[in-house]
Order: sequence, then structure tokens, then C-alpha cells
Amino acid sequence: MSLSRRDFVGGTAAAFASIGVITPARAAEFDMKFGHDLPIDHPLNVRSVQAFARIRAATKGRVQIRSFPTSQLGSDPSMISQLRSGALEMLAMPGGLLNAVAPLASIENLAYAYPNRETVFRAMDGDLGRVVREDIQAKGGMVVLDRIWENGFRNITTSTKPIRNVGDLAGLKIRVSPGKIRVDTFQSLGAAPSPIALSELYTSLQTHVIDAQENPLLLISQQKFYEVQRYVSISEHIWSGYWTLFNADVWNKMGKGIQDVVSREMAAATLAARNDNVMLNRSVRDQLTRRGMTFNEVDKESFKKKLVESKYYERWKAEFGPVAWAALEKYANKLA
Repeated sequence: MSLSRRDFVGGTAAAFASIGVITPARAAEFDMKFGHDLPIDHPLNVRSVQAFARIRAATKGRVQIRSFPTSQLGSDPSMISQLRSGALEMLAMPGGLLNAVAPLASIENLAYAYPNRETVFRAMDGDLGRVVREDIQAKGGMVVLDRIWENGFRNITTSTKPIRNVGDLAGLKIRVSPGKIRVDTFQSLGAAPSPIALSELYTSLQTHVIDAQENPLLLISQQKFYEVQRYVSISEHIWSGYWTLFNADVWNKMGKGIQDVVSREMAAATLAARNDNVMLNRSVRDQLTRRGMTFNEVDKESFKKKLVESKYYERWKAEFGPVAWAALEKYANKLA
């Protein structure tokens, strides 16, 4: 599926219109909430809302799903807890934030593991993704769909100085999203990471609680971090994605017919959103430059060397275990 910029804007408007609104001809048999922490105009949200309309039509109104972006339903840990208890039916969540429940989920965030996004998707749509999904589902209370949404490769922004090599990270007060591997990555690189929720990040940057953050370029633009950050250092240190999760009891009650519809439409939405990211990222760097941000390249080899010296890869190989590590090595860069 392809998407023009005009279509994407229209889809965003549809996403706005759908949130928190129910206008069924009759009450839905399955009336579900979908939570996540991304902006309303992010491809994940726009394409999800489109899929929800197709699901409603295909099930003749039996399934109604409403999207609640921007952490409207609570913090990420709260939404995970709600999903497992049944208070929330559906959730999109990064693997790195599922670490407390399913440790293997954060393997997607291993620094400099993947040379490019094509390799990421071969891994996540292949054996590595299968190992991760099995681990998530084995923990109980959750069902995870096959396709992972793309958030993208993450880059560092700062208000104080550009980051040109790993030495520039020494002592830097940088926000990372809560998650063990993301904190450990920046500690290993010599920075001073602070885990802060995405919903609290702009204020933390504005008030100089922290001086830096790291996110994909599209999210940097959508969250208007250009208003409170000056430099963008192209580090591409971590790739991040979002898994689509269902409460297991709700999923099982839907039955195979509805499950097949939901799986098919959500897979199509996820693949379409991946294409959207390519289209949107073609212009986002220019947009951020015009809004006053200065870009620079990073000596990535200095980052990788520091991670090896910090025994980062040794720790995470032991953490993930031989089965997951073997699946990773089918696709990954040489890590040590």
C-alpha cells in the first residue's frame, strides 16, 4: 500500500474523528479500547484507525475498536497492567518497554545490532520475531500479532552541544524511555540517562531537567522537540518498534472468524505504516532544519567500541540466552 501526503493528512483527520466516539447502528458485541503513547498523526495511529473501520465493516458491526493515543489511558506500565488484567483490550507497546514482563522483547533495542531497516524486518518478520512473540505470549495474559510497527532508528538531540563521538556523551543528562536495555545502553556509553515517559518529555526538556533525548526523526518533528532542542546527531544507535497486543481472554472470546479478520487487517495496516515512514522521513530532515535544528554525523565506530569495552554485548547475550541470541545472529551485525 502506498500513501500520498494528502492521503496521510486525510487519514490523520479521520483518526481525530474516531477517538473516543461511538456511533454504532447497534451495540457492538466487542467494544474495545486501543491504547498507545504515540501522537495522533503518527502512522501507527492513522493506519490503526483505518483498520478499525475495515474490521467493523467486515464483522458487520460486531467489533468496535476506539483508539486512545498519547497515553490517554495511562503510563506505559499502567497500560500493560490494564491489558493483562482485562481493563484494556488492545495495546501497542515497544518491545523495550515490555522487558519487565517478557525479557526477550527488548532484543529489538540492542544497540547497533541491525545495519538497516530491511534487516530489521527480515529479523522481526522471521525467526527472531517468532522467538520474541513466543516469549511474550508465554508470560500469560497477552496475545501478540505477527507484524511489528515501525518507530524507527533513534537519533540524539541536545540543547547544549552536538554529539560527534562517544566522548561527547560523557555525563550528558539524556532522557531515555523507561526500559532496562535503553538505560543500560546509555550508561555503557558514558552518559547519565534518566527514564522519563514520552508524555512528560517535552516539559522535561523545556525546564532543563535533562539536556538531551533520543527518538526517530519523525517523532522529533511530531512532538515539536525542535522548540526545545537545537542539535540533531545522526547516531541511529537503536531501532524501535511497537507490537500489537490483545488481552488473551478477549482474543479467545472473539473466535477464529473474527481473529482472522483482525489479524489480516492489522497486518495490512502495519505494513502500510512502514511504507508511510519511508515517505514521511524523506522530508522530515529538511523540515527540522528549516525549524532551526542543526544536523551532524556521528562517529558510530566510537560508540560501538565503547559498548564492546563496557561488556555491553556480553551482558545482553547472557540476559537473552542462547536461543534468542542465535536467532539474532542470523540477521545481526557482528556485535563483539
